Amino acid sequence: MTSLPEDPKRLIREDDRDTAVQRLQDAYAEGHVSHEELDERLHQVLIAGTHGALASALDSLPARSAGTTSTIAVAGGRIQRRGVWRVPRFLKVESAFGRVHLDLSRAVIEHAAVDIELQLGTGRAKITVPRDATVDFEDLRTGWKDSVYRNRRHSHSDGPRIRISGTMGFGRLKIRHARR
Repeated sequence: MTSLPEDPKRLIREDDRDTAVQRLQDAYAEGHVSHEELDERLHQVLIAGTHGALASALDSLPARSAGTTSTIAVAGGRIQRRGVWRVPRFLKVESAFGRVHLDLSRAVIEHAAVDIELQLGTGRAKITVPRDATVDFEDLRTGWKDSVYRNRRHSHSDGPRIRISGTMGFGRLKIRHARR
């Protein structure tokens, strides 16, 4: 998961606001904030325009536990997930020399947003997302080849938001929407 940027004057995006709302809801469900405090902080998040204002609404919340990120790692070889599988909220994929294929088209996605962090050396990665998903990979840094993604013209906004971040060395990332 990417944290809030260092620049508190930077304007927030809607997915930053959504992440903050989810974090507050999780804190309430875990008993870290009262109902009144949740209402007050949600109001702050909804009217926030900058990361500084957003951060002040999240102050004093406990840090996310380390167990909320699932990691798949191999030195070489292939990482492949397809068919019916449960996608965690935060997924970290690490491979030094292998190929990665994540097929989310039939996966169980229980969250409105899924953060996938790629840490890849060489090799290529292919991610198939559900038809109605929206994809954001602005935070992905590539060393050699550009990522390949064609945005859907008739994208439905009710699908999950897939955010891809991290670093790719000499491989190429190809993202496509499922056909059905």
